Order: sequence, then structure tokens, then C-alpha cells
Amino acid sequence: MAYTEPPFTIGIEEEYLLVDKETRDVAGDPPEALFEACQARIKGLVAHEFLKGQIEVNTEVCATVGDARKNLGELRSIVAEVAGQYGLAPIAASTHPFSRWQHQPHTDKERYNVIAHDLQTVVQRLMTCGMHVHVGIDDDELRIDLLNQISYFLPHLLAFSTSSPFWQGEDTGLKSYRLSVFDELPRTGLPNTFDSWPEYQRHVDALISAGLIEDASKLWWDVRPSARFATLEMRITDVCTRIDDAVAVSALFMCILRMLYRLKKNNQRWRQYASMLVEENRWRAQRYGLDQGLVDFGKGEIVPCTTLLDEILELVREDADALGCVKEVEHLRTIMETGTSAHRQLATYSLALSRGTERQDALVEVVDMLIEETKGRD
Repeated sequence: MAYTEPPFTIGIEEEYLLVDKETRDVAGDPPEALFEACQARIKGLVAHEFLKGQIEVNTEVCATVGDARKNLGELRSIVAEVAGQYGLAPIAASTHPFSRWQHQPHTDKERYNVIAHDLQTVVQRLMTCGMHVHVGIDDDELRIDLLNQISYFLPHLLAFSTSSPFWQGEDTGLKSYRLSVFDELPRTGLPNTFDSWPEYQRHVDALISAGLIEDASKLWWDVRPSARFATLEMRITDVCTRIDDAVAVSALFMCILRMLYRLKKNNQRWRQYASMLVEENRWRAQRYGLDQGLVDFGKGEIVPCTTLLDEILELVREDADALGCVKEVEHLRTIMETGTSAHRQLATYSLALSRGTERQDALVEVVDMLIEETKGRD
């Protein structure tokens, strides 16, 4: 079957926690006026999230990664500016260093009220933020085929994005504790594989017919066909504190999809591995981030992430060039050298403790670092 090349447009969604500038705790009930002021500035691109203390931004549908970066920078800047008028600041981190979920009420909207009722404590403790990346794939059958193949690379994307080492004041020992919290929800984790779009739709319809979900937007897999747009939506990643890191990970996702599309055009495909194997890399990325490597199942051994990055960048070199995002994906080398947000949070905390700072004050220093890095340099 012949496919027309997809548009490979890109859109980035980011969720932020709103913190009180005095206490550095997550704001339990930010004023509605804050959200209204953001809407007045960036109508349609900002929204409430599940918890009242969260805010979500969505870039426009962008033709290039460069456009997405510009748009995302503007969104971050506006949210920071408006929040500052209310004594608050956004942090782009997937967990808060010390805030407690028990003190965070959920947003009073029908969708969120239903979710809160259905999932109880499992969702009430979801004080986490993520980054979702949409890439335009306008053929349903192609979307399913690429969905089946992209799972192999999801742990790699997670490893470069980690920003959730702390949970309720404790160093969890994980680089992405967010995933541990999120995985308590139903319909999460790696997606199933499907032979065709109709087969996928039949499975979705079975859940809908049984009254379990209203639509496919309640499939919270690591990657999914979007229920609203003709896109593949990558959801496994933590939200990146530095905007350049966010753009680099987003660009890599788009380039991998184009590489897989090229293979398909040439009657080739990426080898599919059983979920139980990919799950091992998912766990390694969640636990260690970039520090201990991932398994190359072709070689049957753990390979350092520096080596894996070299291999992936070589795989997508043609695609990064075609999509005009060579600079952005090359920034992954900088992340490899300097670490992710999780590394910097842990380093900030450790340095503060080494100076004799009390634990709580050391965690406050981590929040201050997150506030500054979220602002960026735009």
C-alpha cells in the first residue's frame, strides 16, 4: 500500500506546577483570575489541569521545530509573567520536591470530577506533570503501523527528559518517579500492538460499549493515536525544565517517526520486540535515566547511553536534515554531558546539604532552581 508522506507537523503540550513564591509549596487554590488573564493573552493555548495547582500550555500546530520552540518560549514567558502578578511561579518539573498531594484539591470540572470519582486515591495523588508531543500523521493505517514500531524508542526519550527524582520531601532514588505514580492509573504504560486501524477501533469501541470510557482520550498510554487530532501523541516523557531540552526530545520523537516512515516506504521496518523486553528498558530509564545505559536487544547487552545516542543520531541524520532540526537534536549531546533536570535537582540538593543546610531548606533551593530554569533565557 502506498502512503503519501505525512505532514510531520509538531505540537508540544507542557504541564507546570504553580508554586507560591514565599513558601515554594504548590499553590492549593490559585485564583481563577490567573487563568483568565493567561487566556486573554494566549486564548486557546492554556488550560486548567487535573489539580488546581497545575496549568497546561499547548503550542499551536507548528510546521517546524523552530516554530514550536518560539511558540513554547512565548507561552512559558506569559505564564511566568501572569503568575508572578499573583505571587506565584510555574515550575517545569514532573514532581514537586516536597509538596504533599493530600493538600492539593482537583479542578472542579465535569471531566475531572468523573475521573476523581472513578479512580479515587489513585488519581488524587497524581501531583505530576508531563510533556506530550503531537506529530502530524494523517493516515490512520500509517499511524497504527508507526505506533507499533515506536514503542522500542520510548525508554530512550524518557531517559533524556527525567525531572522527577523527589516525592513528598524524599529522594526516591529514581530519576522519573512520576512514572511510578502515573502507572497506578488504568490504561497506562506501553500500548498494545494492532494489525490495523479497524482492529484498534474495535478495541476502543469495546471499552466504550461496556461503559468503561467515553472515548479514546482515556487511553493514557505512553504513546497513542490522538483522539482529537490526526497525530501520534508521545506521552512517556517527564516535562523538561529547560526549554532547549524539551525541544530536543520533541524533535527526536518526530525524527524517529520519519525514519520509521522511510523504512516502511522501502518495504522495511524496525524489528518489534516483546513488551516484556521493552518494559525492562522503560524501567531502566525510569530508575537510572541516562546513568546506567539501556539494553540493546539486538546485541543482548546493556549499552551506555552515549553510545546509544550516537547510534540514534546517525539513524535519524537524514530526517533531522529534512525536517530542519539538526541543531535541536544535536542538543541531546549537551543533555548527555550536563545531565537532565533530575541530575541538577539532586546536585542542588546535595550541595545545599554539604553546606550544612537543613533538609527542608535544601529542598526549597531545588524549587528556586526550578523556577529560574523554567523561565529560560528567551
